[in-house]
Amino acid sequence: MQQKVAFLDIDGTVFRSSLLIELVEALIEKELFPESARNGYEKQYHAWHNREGTYEAYINAMVKVFMQNIKGVHYGDFADTGRAVVEANQKRIYRYTRDLIGKLKKQNYYVVAISQSPKTILDEFCNDYGFDKVYGRMYEIGPTDKFTGEVSDEEVIANKANVIKRVLEDEDFTIDNSVAVGDTESDIPMLDMVAMPICFNPNNTLFQHAKRMGWKVVVERKDVIYEL
Repeated sequence: MQQKVAFLDIDGTVFRSSLLIELVEALIEKELFPESARNGYEKQYHAWHNREGTYEAYINAMVKVFMQNIKGVHYGDFADTGRAVVEANQKRIYRYTRDLIGKLKKQNYYVVAISQSPKTILDEFCNDYGFDKVYGRMYEIGPTDKFTGEVSDEEVIANKANVIKRVLEDEDFTIDNSVAVGDTESDIPMLDMVAMPICFNPNNTLFQHAKRMGWKVVVERKDVIYEL
């Protein structure tokens, strides 16, 4: 019998922030990235924080800063920083997705995490929550154990639908009764491929698309979880 599969975005869906954001801030604090790196995203952060700009612009600025500064950082220093970030933030998760993962595991789902955050920190974060497989961005490491600044296998992680296709190449899994959870329009290709898409705390673009498609929309606010 083929096993059912569930796919979950992590940042903003399971984790109540972004692992990449927390990681970049920690890398600056540890002086592995220069203090001036903050200049690359402070404007977008304040615009989003003041509801004058979008979260997407903020996170895209963070990604750009990460890519501009990761070259030459030693993997050991990076991994140690990632572990510290996870230790400090491990419990900052949403109740809805935490409980959903537990429910899916009891129903014998194969649960897959998909994120644009670095796989090194994702592996640490997802370890406690029952994920069977973790897909994240992998960065090339040179012969001196320092990052080269290049992304490995970018064509796979760039589109989450590609991850689903890769998982389903294994004939042990079925798309029947499959589940996916996402929070932004970048998750639409993933949500579109499964039997039961769930839009969790969606941004407006995903929310409008979900309404047109008749997809389930769930919002968690403070200690209340409700469907729209």
